[in-house]
Formats: sequence, structure tokens, C-alpha cells
Amino acid sequence: MHSPTLVIVAAILSTLVTVVLYAVWYFNKHIPGLRLWMLSFLCASVYCVNLLVRDHLPLALWVSVVLTQGSIALAAYLCFQGGRAYMGRAPVPHWIAGCAMAVVLALSVYFTEVQPHLGARFVLSGLMSGVCFLLTAHTIAHGGFRKVPLRYLFAGVLAFHGGFVLLRPLLFRLALPEGAVDPESGMVVMLSQFVVMEAMLALVLTAFGALMLTNEFITSELRHLAEVDPLTNVFNRRAFLTLLDKAISSAQRTQTALPVLVMDLDHFKKVNDTWGHRAGDDVLRHFVMLANRCLRKEDVIGRLGGEEFAIFLPNAGGGGAIAVAERLRALVEAHPVVTGQRSIALTVSVGVTLCPGGESADAALQRADEAMYLAKERGRNRVEMLSRMAMAAA
Repeated sequence: MHSPTLVIVAAILSTLVTVVLYAVWYFNKHIPGLRLWMLSFLCASVYCVNLLVRDHLPLALWVSVVLTQGSIALAAYLCFQGGRAYMGRAPVPHWIAGCAMAVVLALSVYFTEVQPHLGARFVLSGLMSGVCFLLTAHTIAHGGFRKVPLRYLFAGVLAFHGGFVLLRPLLFRLALPEGAVDPESGMVVMLSQFVVMEAMLALVLTAFGALMLTNEFITSELRHLAEVDPLTNVFNRRAFLTLLDKAISSAQRTQTALPVLVMDLDHFKKVNDTWGHRAGDDVLRHFVMLANRCLRKEDVIGRLGGEEFAIFLPNAGGGGAIAVAERLRALVEAHPVVTGQRSIALTVSVGVTLCPGGESADAALQRADEAMYLAKERGRNRVEMLSRMAMAAA
């Protein structure tokens, strides 16, 4: 296949991908990195078009070189910034890339006008883009292959393409037949079909990778909406019960009892009736913030409904559970909620139980709930503990 034909196909593909990514971004502007990836493919389209028309326009050679190398370097840089945005990382300062690009373009102009050297230009054409693609691969490949395999597949494509771009001067110098290289520079005289074919393959796979990560983000967002309480940003009742079931099974395998706490904010209805539901929402968020101060990374908190919350504490034991409950109770009492121009005093009643292996999550929560109501009956703002034996005796 003739190289210009391959470039035409690459230009059409990159333009189609740009249009598709723009359409996806237009309706999903909250997806991080998607806009930058769309702009990256737009720059790739400019690169392909410039390759096609540069011999037919009255432009100086150095201008064509600057447009070609600048567009492909910018495409790789935008891909890198898109990867950082998707992973929630701060963008690299633009001046760093600007300085690097200026150096590369200045050297390209030098080896075009002052001391013409096709081989040097061929090396420079892939220097910045290759580094950016490798950095993007390193940025994306995080989160664990079992949890997010698509990220690692995308990173693999980018790493291969980045490595190929950096090594292609050496590869083609060794592999091309006699007469295909310039005798002075020792590099490829005409654009190799293999270079264009690899670029087309990388273009298609990168486009699929960007769309797969878009789907991953949307799926993760939907899962978050299904599992997390939107007001307090902790697990909802259904998700909490699912996690509690798994924790009980794990405790059964290790032959330990799992501490479960149920908490209810005292006189919460009075807060809503006196200061309104917005103040009530502030109280719930304030309580969750205080509760998180008392918990370890492995502890799980969920909102069962209204002002009632639950926590389970893996590998904590009965004494540890009581200590956490008392610390939380004291913390809530000592830190009133400040909302608007008023301060709202707050207390909490906590019920604690130990869930042995083989018991259901609902049964454990019911017993902890009974302990919490016992704390209410005995004056509120206190911690009570019930065991399964105590419930059976009653």
C-alpha cells in the first residue's frame, strides 16, 4: 500500500475519532481527561493533514517541519495531561512542556535550515511524543489489574507506542533494505509504511482505550450512586448489609466475633422542627465527619436511614468496640454543630454487639439496634452493649 494512501486513511480515522470523542464529551463534560483526549486526537488529525498537503503548499520547509512536529508533540502532551486528569492528579505546569517543545522545534529548524540532517529530524520527531506516551502509560497503570484491567490494557498500548516511537530510528536503520536510507544521514528518506501502519494501529487502540476508560468512569459513577448515600457520602443500607455479610463470613473463617455498632442521634426530630431540614442535613454530615475521626481504614460506616447509622469494626474485639463507641459519643457531645449563625448541641446513643460466625447481618443489626434503644431508655447520650446470650435470656 502506498504511504500517502495510509496517511489519508490515518487522517480520516483520527478525524472520526475526534468527532466521536467530542460527541461523548459534549454529553459527559464531567468525565475527567476526556476533553484533553479529544484535543489530542484533533492535533493528530492536523499532523496527518499537514503530511498530506505540505508538498502542495508554498511553505518553507522549516515551517512544515515545525507544524508537523509541533502538532504530534502537542497531541502526545495533551494525551499525557488527559491521563493525569483522569487519574485525579494535578496537571504538569504547561511551561515545562512549552520549554521542551521549544527546544525540540528549535533543533528541528536547525537541522532543516542551518545544517540539514534528516536523521536528526527523524530522532527529534519522536523524542517528546515518545516520552509523553510512556509517562501517560505510567500514570494510567494504577489501581490494581484485577480491579481496573482496562487501565492496564490502555497503558500497555501507550507504552508500546511510546517505546516504538523512541526506538524507531534505530529499528529502521537496522531493518530497511539497501537504497532505502540516505547515505549521508543513515536514516529513512521517505516516510516508512511500517511507521504509518504502527501509528494507525496505535491511533485505533488509543481511541478504544479512551472510550473504555470513559465507560469505566461512568460505570464506577453509577455504582457509587447505587451504593453510597448522597447526603453523607457513606454506604447506604443495602451496600452496608452486603459488606457486613462478607465481614461476618471472614470473621467466621478466623473464628473471631465481629463488633457491630448502631447509633442514633438524640432528639434529631427537634433539630429539623426547630431549625429546618437544611440544618438537619448539616448535623448528619457533621456526625459522619466526627465518626470518621474515630475509625480505621478497615472499619466501615453506613447510613441505615434517617439519623440512624451503623459501623462494623473488623479485628477490634468487644473492648475495642466499646472504646470506639465511647470515644465517638464523647466527641459528638464535645463538638456542637455550627450551621449559619447558630450552634446546635448534639448527642448520640450507641448500641454495641458482637456478631459470631454463622449469624446473619440482619440479626446482628437487630441486636445492636436493641442495645441502642436500651441506651435511649436509660437516658440517651450513652453506650450499651448486648450479647446474643443476653438476648436469649431475655
